Amino acid sequence: MKLSCRLNQLTEPEYLHLLANYRRYTNFNSLGLFRSLLENEKLSQVQRQYLRDAAIAAFPKFYEFLQLKDPVTYAQLSMLGQELTVADERAVWEEIKRQQQRLLTQKRLGHRNFGTYSRHNCPYTTCPYNGLMVRQNSRLAESVLRFHSERRIGWGYHNHQAARRRQERKAWAQGRQPRTE
Repeated sequence: MKLSCRLNQLTEPEYLHLLANYRRYTNFNSLGLFRSLLENEKLSQVQRQYLRDAAIAAFPKFYEFLQLKDPVTYAQLSMLGQELTVADERAVWEEIKRQQQRLLTQKRLGHRNFGTYSRHNCPYTTCPYNGLMVRQNSRLAESVLRFHSERRIGWGYHNHQAARRRQERKAWAQGRQPRTE
């Protein structure tokens, strides 16, 4: 079964029915569900908060991973209905960064090229690179997932020590001595 209308056009009872029966729909998208809660103009603020809590209860793991996949949507959902000062928003973003770092170490992901970090998201509508998938740390990448505790990740970074070790392993595997300089 497929959804008959866009998610951001649903009413509260339709959202609740969708959350109860989401496995029946072949084109269901959990990221689209969370984003639609922010975009839906038919819902009041109280309804959005109630549906957000119901969606978090239905998809707790996805909501936690949303911090890595789409941190802007996660921040908007977590601050939904709250009047925050600039300092409070900054504290929320610092907490999101800490949680991102914790999730990356916990899940042992070897890359960071997922979600909003894997595409060029330029604010200009005439940009020819909009929506283009980009490599991690490329100059076309609009947002890069970096932490202050990491020293080596940056544009143009090349790990010379890793390249030297790779050459030594290849030389040893071929049965000859590594180059000494």
